[in-house]
Amino acid sequence: MKIEEIKTITVLGAGSMGHQIGMLCALGGYETMIQDINEAALKDAGEKLEGIMTKWVKKGKITEDQKTAAFGRLQFSTNLEEAAVRADFIIEAIVEKLDVKREVFEKLDQLADPNTILATNSSTIVNSLIASATNRKEKVVNMHFFFPPLVMDCVEVVMSEATSEETAQLTMAVCERINRTGVLLKKEISGFVANRILGALQKEAMYLYEEGIADFQDIDLICRKALNHPIGPFELMDLSGIDVGYYVMQQRYNETGNPEDKPSKAIEDKVKAGTLGRKTGKGWYDYTKEGVKN
Repeated sequence: MKIEEIKTITVLGAGSMGHQIGMLCALGGYETMIQDINEAALKDAGEKLEGIMTKWVKKGKITEDQKTAAFGRLQFSTNLEEAAVRADFIIEAIVEKLDVKREVFEKLDQLADPNTILATNSSTIVNSLIASATNRKEKVVNMHFFFPPLVMDCVEVVMSEATSEETAQLTMAVCERINRTGVLLKKEISGFVANRILGALQKEAMYLYEEGIADFQDIDLICRKALNHPIGPFELMDLSGIDVGYYVMQQRYNETGNPEDKPSKAIEDKVKAGTLGRKTGKGWYDYTKEGVKN
C-alpha cells in the first residue's frame, strides 16, 4: 500500500482523545468517521469540535472555508461494521483495558479490508499484546497521540517485532499529513518513552505526598516554579484523567507482577470515588470553584 491509497480513516472512540484525533484527520484531508457505541458521546464530540474550530477561526489558525471543508469530510456513527468496512486506516482510541481492545481488534480484523492498517492510540499497552487477537500482526501498530491531540504536536509510532516496515512508514506518513510529528520506536516497551518518564515523575510525586513530605499543591508548585514545568504532576493527572493513569498502572502491574507498578492507594481511592479530575469536576483539585489554574 502507498500513502496515496489511504483516503479514509476511522477513529474508534469519541472520548477526550478520539474526537480530536478524528478532527486532525479531517483537517488533514482524509474522509473521516468517528465511531462510538454511545450516541450521546458522538453528539457531545460534534458540539465540542464545533466550539474548538470556531475558536480556531477567530484566532486565525484556520479559515472559515477550511473549517467547513473539514466538517464536510467528518462523519459520526454508532455502527462498527460500517466504520470498519469503509476505512483504509483505523485508529482505536477506546478505554485503556487490554481485554476490551483485544475484543475490538478481533472484530476489526474480521470486518475491515485485509489491507487496512489497525493502529492503537494506547498510551502504554504494546501493540503485540493486541495484535495477537488478529490475523494481521504485520499491519498493527501503536500510534500514541498526546492529550489534547489538537494541541500536542507529537505521536509515538511503535513497532512490534511483527509490525512491518511498510506499516510503520505509512503510519509516519499519516502523521505528517495530519500535521503531527511522528517519532518512530522500533522496539516495544510498556509505556513507550514519554509516559515512562512522566510515570517516574508521578511515582516520586505520589511517594512524597503519601509520606507527608509535602502536600500535592506544593509539589505541583515546586515543579512549576523550580523545574519550569507548565503544570505539576497532580494537575496533569487531573487533566488527563485519574482513571486513565490508574488503568495504565494496573496494566503494567498485570504485565510485570512488580508491586511497585501498582497504582497507589490514593489514586485507587479517587477512582473508586469517581473523582477523576477535570472531566468529573473534581480530582486532586476542585474545578467547581474558581481560582484553580493549570
